[in-house]
Amino acid sequence: MAVLAGCGLVYEYLLSHYAGRVLGAVETAIFAMIGIMIVAMGVGALAARWIRCPFSGFAWLEVAIALLGSSAVLIVAATISFTNLLPQVIANVYGLPPDLVPQGGWISHVNALANISPYVIGFILGFLIGAEIPLIARVRESLYGEHLKHNTGAIYGMDYIGAGVGAALWVLFMLAMDPFLAAVLVASFNVAAGLLFYFLYRQRIRFGKTLLASHGAVILVIIMIGTYGADWDATMEDMLYQDKVVYRMNTKYQHITITERIMDPAKPAVLTFYINGRTQFASNDERIYHSMLVYPAMAASARHDNVLIIGGGDGLALRDVLRWNPKQVLLLDLDQQVVDFFSRPLERNGRVVNGALLALNQHAFSDPRVETRFGDAYLSVDALLRNQRSFDTIIVDLPDPSHPDLNNLYSARFYAKLMHLLAGDGAITIQSTSPYHAKNAFLSIGKTVKHAGYLHVEQYHHNVPSFGEWGWTIAVKNGKPARQRLQELSELPIDDGWTAQGVMLAAFEFGKHYFDDIDQVEINRVGSNVLYRYHQNDWQKEQGIYQVPQRP
Repeated sequence: MAVLAGCGLVYEYLLSHYAGRVLGAVETAIFAMIGIMIVAMGVGALAARWIRCPFSGFAWLEVAIALLGSSAVLIVAATISFTNLLPQVIANVYGLPPDLVPQGGWISHVNALANISPYVIGFILGFLIGAEIPLIARVRESLYGEHLKHNTGAIYGMDYIGAGVGAALWVLFMLAMDPFLAAVLVASFNVAAGLLFYFLYRQRIRFGKTLLASHGAVILVIIMIGTYGADWDATMEDMLYQDKVVYRMNTKYQHITITERIMDPAKPAVLTFYINGRTQFASNDERIYHSMLVYPAMAASARHDNVLIIGGGDGLALRDVLRWNPKQVLLLDLDQQVVDFFSRPLERNGRVVNGALLALNQHAFSDPRVETRFGDAYLSVDALLRNQRSFDTIIVDLPDPSHPDLNNLYSARFYAKLMHLLAGDGAITIQSTSPYHAKNAFLSIGKTVKHAGYLHVEQYHHNVPSFGEWGWTIAVKNGKPARQRLQELSELPIDDGWTAQGVMLAAFEFGKHYFDDIDQVEINRVGSNVLYRYHQNDWQKEQGIYQVPQRP
């Protein structure tokens, strides 16, 4: 029971993690999957009472869990990949032009069903796992005649201990492992448990030969998935992207994908960098995003000796900061594997797979003025405050607030901490999602920064082709607003190859009534998840899946 409990917990985490990877919302998927599987385990425990023979039931149960557990990731990957490919297949069959590829209608329903497939698999697997404890309790009672209170205590004790060990193994070893390999490793323990149980109690188990044959078939499935699963996954993941996938990796915190598109044989290929399926940058237009992120804050700051970058593990914001010739740059990022990938050449099959990306960030991490620290930025900033550090400019380049784990890094408390790190004549700029696609989230960030105590807070926007209309927030502690400081520049201090003063100043202009509803927008505080909800609701509306209440 201890071993099987560990297996059950790993299945739970594995499905949660993989669902987040393919659906693009890791934390949401984790919370939903855990809740669904816990409910399913309860239903399975109740249903176990209808299994007449606990010995036969338990033996067959382990075969079923091993089969579904080893293939769950494959089923989810195939379902989502097929539904994403289906519109293009229909367009090819009927010779439809690109602008008439089927969307909406029954296609949207098929996609919605595919997106819940991880939870359906999770429910079934949880149902089967939930039946284990009642069946093994009946087995023990039949064998030893133990009183229920001793029987139940022993079983649950082993179950909890095993689950704890499974959680530790997941965090320490399996989190960054290929999901197919993790699945077959865990399923192997279910098969082994089933075989051991059969050989110990085969006289009490019905249809023994069929059961042994089933174990053999499941072992073959496990071997096949373990051998070819990663290749199948790569093929199916390729279907989710318009461009060719040239590299993928799992880190402890996220799934990384890099695609390549050749638009002109005479020019370098366009590389796009994804984290958990969400675009982070494309090599052909990232200079727009990073110029708008870095240049206004650097130009509005009186000095550029010490700069703090929060996030930005790809080194592209760092590259632009280094153009200003700072004395020292400190970069805080959560994921060391990502920073390593953008720091040094990585060779696979005799070729450097990240050479173009290192050239893109101009080997910024190799600069001796750069210091990198890894961990949760919310906690890392506390250490900087204790050491009384001060920075002339602060650049916050974090992912969108698309899941609850990022809430603290978009909170008024965090921005107040950064204000204490910012020099009196410095400026801070913050990546602030899309003012067009996620207006309430964008406004909430600006309002939250203002609440943190900055004297002047302004927001600006520009179009980045890979993202669409995108926005940033800039703030200062003292003196003139950042926009006024930029207006007073007689010439731009640095030529980054893209930024123009007129473009930069025009970015501060919004439509006439854009800020009319800002009084109804809430401030994001630690633990409130206000910004997360705004972001989710805004993007759901944009994607057409938000239901507007109908008037009676």
